[in-house]
Amino acid sequence: MDIFINKGYRIYVVGGAVRNLLLGMDVINWDFTTNAKPEELKELFPDSFYNNTFGTVGIKFEGHVLEVTTHRKESDYSDARHPDTIEWAETIEEDLARRDFTINAIALHYIDSKPVLVDPYNGQEDLKQKRIVTVGDPDTRFAEDALRLMRAVRLTAELGFLLDEKTRDSMRNNATLINKVSGERIRDELLRIISSNNPAEGVLFLRSTGILEQILPELDACFTIEQKSPKRHHIYDVGTHLVMSLKHCPSKDPVTRLATLLHDIGKVQTYNKDETGLITFHNHEVVGDKLVQKIADRLKLSNKQKEKLVLLVKHHQFTVQEDQTDKAVRRFIRDVTKEYLQDMLDLRTGDRIGSDATPTSWRLDLFKKRLEEVQKHVFSITDLKIDGNDVMKQLNLKPGKQIGEILSKLFTEIEEGRLKNEKEALLSELKKIA
Repeated sequence: MDIFINKGYRIYVVGGAVRNLLLGMDVINWDFTTNAKPEELKELFPDSFYNNTFGTVGIKFEGHVLEVTTHRKESDYSDARHPDTIEWAETIEEDLARRDFTINAIALHYIDSKPVLVDPYNGQEDLKQKRIVTVGDPDTRFAEDALRLMRAVRLTAELGFLLDEKTRDSMRNNATLINKVSGERIRDELLRIISSNNPAEGVLFLRSTGILEQILPELDACFTIEQKSPKRHHIYDVGTHLVMSLKHCPSKDPVTRLATLLHDIGKVQTYNKDETGLITFHNHEVVGDKLVQKIADRLKLSNKQKEKLVLLVKHHQFTVQEDQTDKAVRRFIRDVTKEYLQDMLDLRTGDRIGSDATPTSWRLDLFKKRLEEVQKHVFSITDLKIDGNDVMKQLNLKPGKQIGEILSKLFTEIEEGRLKNEKEALLSELKKIA
């Protein structure tokens, strides 16, 4: 900032950086605005780069890339996402007028080396009151950029704030605008909401503002499905149960949290209530599997994220009994995969607490011990003390699927307890095949 000031330019820290400074939080991204034009910025910092139409120049500084944007005014947002035209503004007040929320419309600059705040929309007061308020008319702000609908909710979840009443009412009235936003941007905001310290509250804000119905109608419908019935432990409707499960999921991983939030969405289509009042949801995990595949595609999750989400939802209905065989436990681990085993257990923890049960039980604790024990022994074909080369050498065979079939048979014999996983014993068994 001194470099700018010494050259006669004005420069301000803006946005989330100022907000976090005032809240005593860490600043992750530093954003600046200046009255210097992009060409002048390039002269100040020759190795900077400028490849956009928004006046943002990336400046390499002490191992970081800092974004500095020329003061600008915007007009008309025909796609409810990006301004049709951009003009350079003369003052910081004009620049702040285009920003989303008052707590993000505070600027910090220096006069005679002393920090001075520019706060034309009383953002500091809204920070004190812990409320999210739009800059100016909320209908206008959301019509300009529909992603602000989700950004407002995300800020409530991350900061523990509440929505200003006028802002909240406008969000309800403009909720359908979110459909103009790309799946990728919705995904990013959604994952940040459920990764926050207040994920359940964030989802409930999405629902109360009508946004959840637009982005996750499968989840929104769950709040209409009752679960209380004879011989059942549930005390909440399906939607509330899912939100409570998310709230108590111990994992910090956003995909695990998303799976926890969505694990029972198949119950809407499988709901059944018999003449005794007993409610059942037979095969809801099968239906849920198909639904989350569509959700993953709609949110543009990566292949890896989709794989994990689908797997966790598909297999979340696993049984835990003290008389399960080692074979059954190994099959569970193969279904879930070792990579996602802890994620599945975290989902189960959230599921239990979200049903008003204790976080664990003696059966579940025993099951966790069994999971550790079976992995110490032969677990898959790759754990055999011989491999395909041994089979080919012993039986004088050429490479082919027959080798895998033989190894598979040996593994089954070990799994069933009829053969020991010792090299001599396995080679001896091969001799019988020969």
